[in-house]
Amino acid sequence: MAEAPGPFRHPALLYRGDTEYLAGVVPFLFEGLDRGEPVAVAVPERNLKIIEDALGERAADVRLIDMCQAGRNPGAILPSVLLAFAGEHTRPVRIVGEPMWADRTAVEYPECVLHEVVVNDAFAGRDVAVLCPYDTAALPPEVLADVERTHPELWGAVGRSVSARFDPEGARADFTRPLVPPAAAVVRRFDLGQLASLRGFAEIWAARHGLRRPRRDDFALAIAELTTNSVLYGGGSGVLRLWAEERQVVGEVTDAGTIVEPLAGRVPPPAATLGGRGLLLVNRLADLVRTYWVPGRTTTRVHFRC
Repeated sequence: MAEAPGPFRHPALLYRGDTEYLAGVVPFLFEGLDRGEPVAVAVPERNLKIIEDALGERAADVRLIDMCQAGRNPGAILPSVLLAFAGEHTRPVRIVGEPMWADRTAVEYPECVLHEVVVNDAFAGRDVAVLCPYDTAALPPEVLADVERTHPELWGAVGRSVSARFDPEGARADFTRPLVPPAAAVVRRFDLGQLASLRGFAEIWAARHGLRRPRRDDFALAIAELTTNSVLYGGGSGVLRLWAEERQVVGEVTDAGTIVEPLAGRVPPPAATLGGRGLLLVNRLADLVRTYWVPGRTTTRVHFRC
C-alpha cells in the first residue's frame, strides 16, 4: 500500500544515462545547499566524478564519498555513511546514496535490498532526505521492481510519483532467507571453554586459504566478536563454520540466540550503553555480512575477499 511522504524522504531516482542522472541529482543537491543544509554524496567513483564536475565550485561544500569503498558491505552503509553523516548535524540533512550498481554480485544483492528497507526504519520521523539513484539501463527489471517496494517516492525523467508498490516489510520477508553452509565447511563447536582459542584458529585457517594481513587480522577479529556474542547472548555456545570460495573466505556462526531488533548491527547504541557493538564492528570489518534468524536460532555469515 502506498504511503504519502513524511518528514523523512527516501525517493529513488530511476535514471538512464548521465544526462538523466545529473538532472535528478544536481538540483536535489543545489536545493539543499541553497537552504543551508549539510549535503553528502555517496556513489560509485565514476558517478562521483561527474557529480563533482557538475557541481563546480560548490563541490567544496559537499561531502563526497566513494560508495564502492565505504559501502562495499551493504550492511555498513547505514552506520558508516548515512548515520555517520546525519549524526554530525542537528539540522536537516540530505544525502545521495547509490547502494546498487551493475557489478554487485547476486550474493550481495539481498543485503542491498535489506539496506534500503532499514533506511526507512532508521530515519522514520527525522528531517532527513536520502535520494537513491538506480541505473535502469544497467540493472535488471527485478531489481527495479524491488526499488518500488523499498522507496515511497519514485523520481524519473517523466516526473515524480508515490510508489503504489511500496512494501518494505514484504521486501524484508522475501530477502531474509535461511543460510545453508556447504557440506565441506570446517566445523568447530564452542562454548566458553573454547572461546579463547577460536580467534587464533580462524587466523591460521584464513592464512592457509590466501587471506593476507591486515585483512586476515580483521577476519579473525570478526570471528572473535561473533563467537563472543554467542557465548554472551546466544545461549552460551555455538557452531563455527569456515570455508573458502572463489577469491574469498567465509565464516559463519550459529547459536541459540534471537535477534529481535531489525537494526541490530546497523545503528550504534547510545554512548552510555555497555555492549551491543559487536555486530556493528563486524559490519565495518567484513566485505559482506548476512544474518538470518528465527526464534531460538541465529546465523551470521561474513565474507572477506582474498
